[in-house]
Amino acid sequence: MHDMRGKVCIITGANAGIGKHTVIGLGRLGARVVMVARDPVKGAAAHREVLSAVGGDAVDLVRGDLATLGSTNALAAELLARYPVIDVLINNAGVWITKRRENADGYEATLATNHLAPYLLTARLLGRLRAAEQGRVVTVTSELHRRGVVDFDDLHTTRRRYRGVQAYADSKLMNIMFTRALARRLAGTGVTANAVHPGKVHTEITRKAQGVSGFLARTFTPVVGPFLLTAEQGAATSIHVASSAEGGEVSGKYFAKSAVAPPRPRAEDDAVAERLWAVSAELCGLDAGAWGS
Repeated sequence: MHDMRGKVCIITGANAGIGKHTVIGLGRLGARVVMVARDPVKGAAAHREVLSAVGGDAVDLVRGDLATLGSTNALAAELLARYPVIDVLINNAGVWITKRRENADGYEATLATNHLAPYLLTARLLGRLRAAEQGRVVTVTSELHRRGVVDFDDLHTTRRRYRGVQAYADSKLMNIMFTRALARRLAGTGVTANAVHPGKVHTEITRKAQGVSGFLARTFTPVVGPFLLTAEQGAATSIHVASSAEGGEVSGKYFAKSAVAPPRPRAEDDAVAERLWAVSAELCGLDAGAWGS
């Protein structure tokens, strides 16, 4: 991992778990880290904890909610106003919900937060990433992408029976497809885009899950706990891709255990990824051909 002094790193979902430890890790490497947190109270508490762990004052706190297009655009506007250059954007925030709900845009909430929000936020911040000496987009996905599908006839899960784990898996598959499509568009620009799997970490997402998924998580975690990674260990791959020479040399890859790994072949279906890109642009109110090119 390289010295990150002078680098501006933005991390969404940064007030707990993997996100918080990613902030600490990059802060200790010297970066100016921007913590994006939805809850102002929890964000402030995490900010104090991170400052104590890192030392100094090079950690900023920005309130931001990725639940809707409007709130994501508002977050982007705040970041654009404050940071003329962005070296690293880590799309870390995510939700796992067990009962289907829609956001204010009428979009299924898991799709909206886990896929459309990073798609839109990256689009809005891309100019600042291009302004960096070597910009990087890091999107946190999951091994659960192997269970994912992209059902263009039912993206918002209005026809299929809603299952939280399936909706989450679908969104994590989309994260990898988005990363690959973005990397193709950024080829030759000096900006890289990679997806990372943090490992098997028992995070706040599973702790707060309800229904069958939550019951299983709480029941079996005491048994398998010794084999799970801590949140600090889970942050290692994001930190590696954000700061290492390798993270600036390769693009469009899937990382696990701080190394390039093969995703499920379905994740490498670039024809589906291109269709997803176009559909996502339409849902976000963007011109599919005007950004990332």
